[in-house]
Amino acid sequence: MKEMNELKRKVLELLKEDARRSTALLATLLGEEEEDVKTAIGQLEKDHVIVKYAAVVNWDKVDDEKVTALIEVQITPERGRGFEGIAERIYLYPQVKSVYLMSGAYDLLVEVEGRNLREVANFVSEKLSPIDSVLSTKTNFTLKKYKQDGIIFEEHEEDNRLMISP
Repeated sequence: MKEMNELKRKVLELLKEDARRSTALLATLLGEEEEDVKTAIGQLEKDHVIVKYAAVVNWDKVDDEKVTALIEVQITPERGRGFEGIAERIYLYPQVKSVYLMSGAYDLLVEVEGRNLREVANFVSEKLSPIDSVLSTKTNFTLKKYKQDGIIFEEHEEDNRLMISP
């Protein structure tokens, strides 16, 4: 069982780098049998360790204008459910892309996407703020994304200056 857990961890690392890799390529890279890799991936999917395969998109390179906001939300936890019920109520909105329980100055970090600033502002004022348990919100609009999930969006220029020593 220990070997299978190690195999699963290695498969996850390789799929995180590039989810398009075939099971044959993964097996070759890991020095394992392809059937063992298929079994590991199937179990990871069944156990919801692998939830979805998705592309990381640099939306700044696409003509589709979108506005992303990170909203800091302070809430009063519900008796018996804590933050779970409120988080669920929030993440069910289609505008919400991510919800994180946080430690620190606020309780939830909510990532919202809209077509424009007004759409995001309307979501906050009409949907998020009126929730009984919500004490306050602070909206931060994303101006530019430099790196996501370990992937740098801008092409990095090397420093070609000559080193001068005294």
